[in-house]
Amino acid sequence: MTTYALVHGGWHGGWCWQFVRAELESRGHGSVAPDLPITDPRAGAAAYADAVLAALPAEEVVLVAHSLGGLVAPLVAAAAPVRKVVYLAAMLPEPGRSVDDRARAGQRMTRRGIGRGQTTNDDGSTSFRPDAALELLYPDSPPKRAAWAVARLRPQHWTVTAEPSPVPAGIAAPATYVLCTEDRIIDAEWARAAVPDLVELPGDHSPFLSRPAELADLLVEL
Repeated sequence: MTTYALVHGGWHGGWCWQFVRAELESRGHGSVAPDLPITDPRAGAAAYADAVLAALPAEEVVLVAHSLGGLVAPLVAAAAPVRKVVYLAAMLPEPGRSVDDRARAGQRMTRRGIGRGQTTNDDGSTSFRPDAALELLYPDSPPKRAAWAVARLRPQHWTVTAEPSPVPAGIAAPATYVLCTEDRIIDAEWARAAVPDLVELPGDHSPFLSRPAELADLLVEL
């Protein structure tokens, strides 16, 4: 049995993995899916990593980091027994540089225009508009499942992208990058340039909802 540590991305929570967790369980594997402190305006990558580390079992895990969760994965891999990291439609950190600074320098990991689907809240966090979430995050998901997910999205604070990345250089854990071919969030051109030997998975940014069985099969294979 393998234990998978499933790390969600922006606006989401551990709830988004429930269909994949069921698929993994049916294949004889275990999983944990912690909530990251995305609603805390002070929380950066270290606080996110602490939330993951607190949920890990004692044994070795396969770490699966989706989207914004990719910024946290190397910190977890440096502090816990991680057999492999799977970056799923994920952002990748650069030690010592912030995501925001990299974007201003032309190194964008996400597609242009996705900010138009968000609203800024009084506390500085952002929320996805329901219509935009359906269009950008869940276009392949069954409508009832997509609506279920939209109702559970949380506000997202952005210290994690504004701070210089605390990720150390030279994390040794083996890693695989999975590009979702119809992703409307991650820039495919950036991903292919950053990780030339990536694995492709058909569909949208949220395969944990749109194709959980296919994603579980891929995770087991990897």
